[in-house]
Amino acid sequence: MPPRDKGLDPQAAALLDQLESGISPPSSTLSVETGRELLDELFTVADPEPVEEVTDIEIGGPNGPIPLRIYAPETEDGPDPVLAFIHGGGWVRGSLDAYDGLCRRLANRAETIVVSIDYRLAPEHPFPTGFEDSYAATEWAATHAADLGGDPERVAVGGDSAGGNHAAAIAIAARDRDGPDLAHQLLVYPAVNPPSLRWFDAYDENGTDYFLEMDSVEWYYDQYRNAADIGNHYAFPLRARDLSGLPSATVMTAGYDPLRDEGEAYAERLDEAGVETDYLHYEAQIHAFVSLYEYLDEGKVAIDDAAEALRSALGVDG
Repeated sequence: MPPRDKGLDPQAAALLDQLESGISPPSSTLSVETGRELLDELFTVADPEPVEEVTDIEIGGPNGPIPLRIYAPETEDGPDPVLAFIHGGGWVRGSLDAYDGLCRRLANRAETIVVSIDYRLAPEHPFPTGFEDSYAATEWAATHAADLGGDPERVAVGGDSAGGNHAAAIAIAARDRDGPDLAHQLLVYPAVNPPSLRWFDAYDENGTDYFLEMDSVEWYYDQYRNAADIGNHYAFPLRARDLSGLPSATVMTAGYDPLRDEGEAYAERLDEAGVETDYLHYEAQIHAFVSLYEYLDEGKVAIDDAAEALRSALGVDG
């Protein structure tokens, strides 16, 4: 194992050493099914904290049924805000179970109903299928907010990594399509840029030995989109010419993440477009550290920060 930068969080360094032959091999060396099983095993929390209620349902979507898992926090006064949450995993991996622990913590700390979306995955379903699933589910969450005990005027969208890509694109599409009037977008180390068009320094600096590797990033993109999608801003939100008129945003990045610079660049683009944007950077952390909160204390801190950002944007008192 090569020496890692001394600025890396010691807990992250220890976890990377532990995982050296686990999730860390480039995704191109694993079968799709094996990669999915490894990520689910790593992210699934053995003893997740309780919430008031968890409900699994299916809704109709443009490509067939979309499974949702709805988390209701224990609050005294309703209606509560609603967060449509989209999981990461390179558009190829990730599941409701893998993100169960994270969604519970967000629901409790933000005092917000969380609707976790199980969109169709690539390579079986390349772009735009998963994105359209996520958009339809977000639209459903906004339309049915009151039925869930939520406030239709306070609906946010959020996600991490590939889910952050979907969340950013949904915010743009909701504006373009005269869709739901979203109150906020929570973008956790979002994948918003095609490396084949713009190469950031972080791809070189963090492209090996820090959990998410550039071999994997490029492989994920190859599974998700076709060459013709390269200029589509729903596939790559950083490519959008106009980011004005979007809901306020919280963008979170990690210092040892190859996606660091593109997330920062997107936050800058949002701010330049007049979108109220908070940029939160965790210099000592790796990609996926929020999902790895059982191992990394700063993951818990970041969840609390995300919840506080949601509370502030969605008008939750206390």
